[in-house]
Amino acid sequence: MVRAAADGAQITVSHDAIPGFMDAMVMPFTVRKPAALPAISPGERIRFRLVVTGSGSYIEGIQVLSPARTDAGLLRSPMAPVLTPIGANVPDFSLVEASGKRLALSDLRGQVVLITFIYTRCPLPDFCPLQMAHFKEVKARLHDLIGREVTLLTITFDPRYDTPEVMRGYGAAYGADGHGWSLLTGTAEEIQKVTETFGLEFWPEEGLITHTLQTAVIDREGRLYATLEGKGYSIDQLVDVTSQALRARP
Repeated sequence: MVRAAADGAQITVSHDAIPGFMDAMVMPFTVRKPAALPAISPGERIRFRLVVTGSGSYIEGIQVLSPARTDAGLLRSPMAPVLTPIGANVPDFSLVEASGKRLALSDLRGQVVLITFIYTRCPLPDFCPLQMAHFKEVKARLHDLIGREVTLLTITFDPRYDTPEVMRGYGAAYGADGHGWSLLTGTAEEIQKVTETFGLEFWPEEGLITHTLQTAVIDREGRLYATLEGKGYSIDQLVDVTSQALRARP
């Protein structure tokens, strides 16, 4: 176990591969019954049952198998987030679109920009696929504004695997065609710069990445207007915040 949320509702685990379902990776899991979560500490080996339904996933039956080791290097500490304050200018960045072309945040000045983060190999329907589904719905609801006044950016956490070609195929399944909704990748250093900008926690673990979930809304002047953390926000909330940003005065 890498870390646990203060309320016990989520724990981040470096887990073994599940044959035929998902690779070994570091990722957060929702705990079905936080009140029943045993006392666990970072570095302890645990066992649990992963339940995946048509609309979500959770873990249960958590057991501690062995205590944390104390030798150096077992766990890497998350990088300290460098969160851009609400109302502050978002530092410019440039990443690669699925088409292979470069896109900079500054290219979108004058539009409201929504940014979220995914990796295409994520198998849990209530994590990265949910972020994609949210943006698909936003695109449908704000169809007349997409590409003119609102742009959606989805950035991968797995740039070694998520090449522009992979991102193009993944985005096509959700209706992301580069016209108002772009999927972006880049070098590990470029991705790190962007995640630090938005205060996300992430760190490499044997070539994989663990991360928090966050969606950012940037106003027409390039300032951070709002952030929606985790996966609990609704489409109505996201559309409402976007609409407020569109109406906001410079």
